[in-house]
Amino acid sequence: MVEDRPKAPRAAGGARFDLDRRTVLAGAVAFSAATLLPLPGRLARADVEQNAGAAARHGLSVFGDLKYPAGFSHFDYVVPDAPKDGRIVFTAPFWTFNQNPQTFNTFNTFILKGDAPPRMELCFDTLMVRALDEPDAVYGLIAETVEISEDGNVYTFTLRPEARFHDESPLTAEDVAFSLMTLKEKGHPSIRQGLRELDDARVEDPHKVSLVFSGKQSRKVPLIATGMPIFSKAYYSRYDFAQTTLTPPLSSGPYKVGRHEVGRFVEYERVKSWWAADLPVSRGHYNFDRIRLEFFRDRQVDFEAFKKGVLTFREEFTARTWATEYNFPAVQDGRVIREEIPDGRPSGAQGWYLNLRRSKFSDPRVRQALGLAFDFEWTNTALFFGAYKRTSSYFQNSAMSAEGEPDAAELALLEPWRGQVPDAVFGPAVAPPVSDGTGQDRAMLREADRLLREAGCRREGARLLLPSGEPLAFEFLSNTNSFERVVLPYIGNLERLGIRANFRVVDPAQYQSRLNDYDFDIASRRYSLSATLGEEIRQMWGSEAASQPGSSNLSGIADPAVDALINAVVAASTREEMTVAARALDRVLRAGHYWVPQWYKPIHTVAMWDVFGHPEAPPTHGFTPELHWWYDRERAERIGIR
Repeated sequence: MVEDRPKAPRAAGGARFDLDRRTVLAGAVAFSAATLLPLPGRLARADVEQNAGAAARHGLSVFGDLKYPAGFSHFDYVVPDAPKDGRIVFTAPFWTFNQNPQTFNTFNTFILKGDAPPRMELCFDTLMVRALDEPDAVYGLIAETVEISEDGNVYTFTLRPEARFHDESPLTAEDVAFSLMTLKEKGHPSIRQGLRELDDARVEDPHKVSLVFSGKQSRKVPLIATGMPIFSKAYYSRYDFAQTTLTPPLSSGPYKVGRHEVGRFVEYERVKSWWAADLPVSRGHYNFDRIRLEFFRDRQVDFEAFKKGVLTFREEFTARTWATEYNFPAVQDGRVIREEIPDGRPSGAQGWYLNLRRSKFSDPRVRQALGLAFDFEWTNTALFFGAYKRTSSYFQNSAMSAEGEPDAAELALLEPWRGQVPDAVFGPAVAPPVSDGTGQDRAMLREADRLLREAGCRREGARLLLPSGEPLAFEFLSNTNSFERVVLPYIGNLERLGIRANFRVVDPAQYQSRLNDYDFDIASRRYSLSATLGEEIRQMWGSEAASQPGSSNLSGIADPAVDALINAVVAASTREEMTVAARALDRVLRAGHYWVPQWYKPIHTVAMWDVFGHPEAPPTHGFTPELHWWYDRERAERIGIR
């Protein structure tokens, strides 16, 4: 965890859901917790018109549009002839599944058990991979083409006969079918839910496999399946897939596990004989001979390692550090350079999530009062050097964020729930208050006190008692003390209201275990979503996920109106319909006061030793330096690095 952006040990499917091959591994893993409703006839017809039909196609997208034609040579955002050399060394800025940025004790990253190192997904090939300059399109990797049945329920993939595992054994339809059905049965909860509507994976011949869906799947589910890792069926006849292991698995991707030391570092070595290196989806990617992840428990030690050149790349998430600490000799003499790179993706919903499974948070007025005690304006000025904007929406920095009063299209979705959702849903979108910047805004604290009293709370001396007579007290749970300077002033304001709060740091393994079991009061998290929403939002806010261990529904939201609007989002037949439904959903979530929203910035602040080359502009829907940057030996020699 860093001071400005909380690091949950798992990005909600989260890591980020829009990052090249991991998007279709992590984000395309889109989660599905609530039962999907049968698709309305209009959507089913749209599916037939946009995606279905017997013709073989080279790519898929949620709404049927593709930027790249059949026979394209490479994605536009890469340099296809980039040199392949050298290494990049960094600590993980995001992660997914059971991955942990601070330690590891297993190489099985696709189950809930254990702590795996980030980027294990780079070792595995998938049927298709994301294009990061499109909202959701995928193009063939293992799969050369795909055919879709007229009803949109059967996707038949023709596999490339040259596909191989690292031991040179062929990758066949048997492996694909085995992998998907194994993941559906035994995979990480987010994977199992993403594959929930996959009924069968049917082997047609050694190089053809059909995925049969239930008919209740949303449009995004087949794309999720195309991004699942493919395993060797023969290998897992000898190893138990459901167990943790420090034996690097047999895989087929551009990298494999190399040197490693548990809890300290892991290296992924480029497979120079990788069978797919010259495919259009691969050209210009995977240019580093080695991708090395370092693990540190302390953020300052991490930064010192970068200053000394132990780490060669760093994405900085702490505004104070970015503003004041990049003044060491290597920066001054130009060996270390800094860049601010635009981030066009939805910035994610970052905040403190209140665990409604605890009765103390059951009243929305209490939750709203807790939000009034946090002074963002003071925090941003005093601690963050004005670097951030306030997060207000679950879909911040995107067209899906609700603004002003609901329009007619949003009202059509919201009206059936009038009287069952807060009245605020039908007015201007709920937004966090703006303080006077003093750190102790009396008007905000008076309003918080009024809401608490209205909820039946009462003061007894210096303590605030809930209607039950129990003191209102809770704990901010963290896995590092680096966020402490932000939380302590917040705790000070809570104490002025008679609320006792404390900041507790636990080790990374215990932290994740407590999140999995919802054994916390308040925890920080940043959710990152792609420009096209899918089943992942069921896992974040759906009722069924609220009681499912390991889900991303940290707050425990269980609201039929939220479930209905989630259904409207995932069943949308056009991007416009999806956006309208997302705005309506955003209004209901924000009016529930399930979180205390934090902050965001629409740029990546990165520092690096001047040994890299990269394309002139990053793709709109992803930021993956380790995947399409390259090592520039001439630059390295110029600054004395060999």
